[in-house]
Amino acid sequence: MTNESMKGKVAVITGGTTGIGLATAALFLQHGMKVVIAGRRQEEGRKALAQLRQISQEVDYVSTDVSQSEQVAQLIDTAVQLFGRLDVLFSNAGIEGHFGPIGDIAESSYDELMHINVKGVWLGAKYAVAQFKRQGDGGAIVNTSSWLARGAFAGSAIYSASKAALDAMTRGLAVELAAENIRVNNVQPGYIHTPMFDRFFPAENGEALMAPLRKHAPMGRFGTSEEVAELVLWLSSPAARFVTGESIAVDGGLAIGGQRM
Repeated sequence: MTNESMKGKVAVITGGTTGIGLATAALFLQHGMKVVIAGRRQEEGRKALAQLRQISQEVDYVSTDVSQSEQVAQLIDTAVQLFGRLDVLFSNAGIEGHFGPIGDIAESSYDELMHINVKGVWLGAKYAVAQFKRQGDGGAIVNTSSWLARGAFAGSAIYSASKAALDAMTRGLAVELAAENIRVNNVQPGYIHTPMFDRFFPAENGEALMAPLRKHAPMGRFGTSEEVAELVLWLSSPAARFVTGESIAVDGGLAIGGQRM
């Protein structure tokens, strides 16, 4: 795959102001793409936009809550108004919610997590697919799932369920849309250094808490947002033109079962 294969393509990235979304936006721009990033926090959005415009001016930010239908519709419409079309949707927005015993999880917490992690991806697909069909020449959707869609640890039940739902949704949409050359795939990050990941580890003893996780990973390290972004770029590109309905781990082997010594 060369930079030329994606030059001029238009992408929308939800959760595009930090972490994996921001790294993917930067990589897309480096390959000559035009990008609209979305996120709920406007200050983060402004900072991300300033950073990305050091790479290219073909980028903008739209404040968006992906759980709200009218805001998602407006996001897609704005991208088309700015850049004339849509080729890629990277549905990366998600929250971790509250990890803990099932009896301690509030119903409101469950609802918020599902509205953003599952409904938000569904709404993005709904409006992106409508635009792809208007254009008539296909498109690519990539969603951010998680290694916890196929794994688990104590307290992860609700988050794991939200990400496993994306795997099922992806398969269904892939079958539904394949004849129209609209591809839908997931990436499943493992332990990746992002602001969300770091929130689990207090600054005063974070390294000590991370050590057993790093040891459990077969590669002996955590991944980077840029490594996930490379997979997103490939899935969005013509190089993956015969790949759809897949959930691909980018986790250094973390989700592989078996005894770790």
